[in-house]
Amino acid sequence: MKKASTLPKIILWIVVVAAVIAGGGIWWFLNIPVVETVTPTRGPAVQAIYATGNVEATNWAKVTPQVTARIMEHCACEGQTVKKGDELAKLDDQEARANLAETRAREEFLAQELNRYLRLSGQQVVSEQVYQRVASEYAQARAATAAAEERLSRYVLTSPLDGIVLRRDGEVGEVAAPGDVLFWVGEPRPLRIVADVDEEDIPSVRLGQKTLIKSDAFPGQTLTGSVNHVTPKGDPVNKSYRVRVSLPDDTPLMIGMTTEINIIVREVEYTMLIPTDAVSNGSVWVAVNDRVQRRPVKTGIRGGQQVEILEGLTQNDTVLAAPPEGLEDGDRIRVASGS
Repeated sequence: MKKASTLPKIILWIVVVAAVIAGGGIWWFLNIPVVETVTPTRGPAVQAIYATGNVEATNWAKVTPQVTARIMEHCACEGQTVKKGDELAKLDDQEARANLAETRAREEFLAQELNRYLRLSGQQVVSEQVYQRVASEYAQARAATAAAEERLSRYVLTSPLDGIVLRRDGEVGEVAAPGDVLFWVGEPRPLRIVADVDEEDIPSVRLGQKTLIKSDAFPGQTLTGSVNHVTPKGDPVNKSYRVRVSLPDDTPLMIGMTTEINIIVREVEYTMLIPTDAVSNGSVWVAVNDRVQRRPVKTGIRGGQQVEILEGLTQNDTVLAAPPEGLEDGDRIRVASGS
């Protein structure tokens, strides 16, 4: 009877051991990382430098007052053609006119005095020294009149060049001060984009490089331009250099629009590509059966989603698209279905 009673215990232990072994196998199976894989593709690769910029006329100028005064007259010329020297606005010049009248009166008085002292000097009634003093005062008065006339001219704003009044700001009755831009005058064509490029990217920028342009005003359209100027001196505060991109005459972009630009540094029509996330520290993980191998690679153009592979892979290799952390050579993997 005792021997018979031990049989169920033996069976129970066998079941427990089997369950432990099975559980360990399940735990081991569940801890094998599931990965997605890709095979290298071939296609075009583009290396570009990104920046943002604004559209402006190539030939243009700001018109700002040189004095602080109230706006008395304003031309209704926004969008109209003007010539260099055309009057755009008048400022309140009463004080300047009064000052000019005062200096002119003094100049006229001293001119008469100079003539009188010239006659007296000829008659030897006054000394040459007295005559020279009056002559000096007269010269100073003439200079003061010329300066007053020049100051008075500052109260009239004129166009600095031939072109179109691109924009007009300020209204009659407002007080304008130096630095306040009241008019933008320029030629509507050609246009350009002015952008600030990071100093770390500027060594790759060259004149004539093709530039791809995007603007919120024209969604879905990729416009083009070309680099035509790089400022020789950078901005040490923002660590950037100013780059100007010329636009074709048929561009739909308008003055003042904001844009995103990509300056094409290098372009390859047909090359090997894999996802950018597949490359880490100059290597990729290649799936061989159900295990992984670390493979050093030489990369070329790196984009936001894909990177060019120059050496280290073949077209038939299976690459982990986004390898998990902690992988080691020879680790077992499970490939996700559909990968």
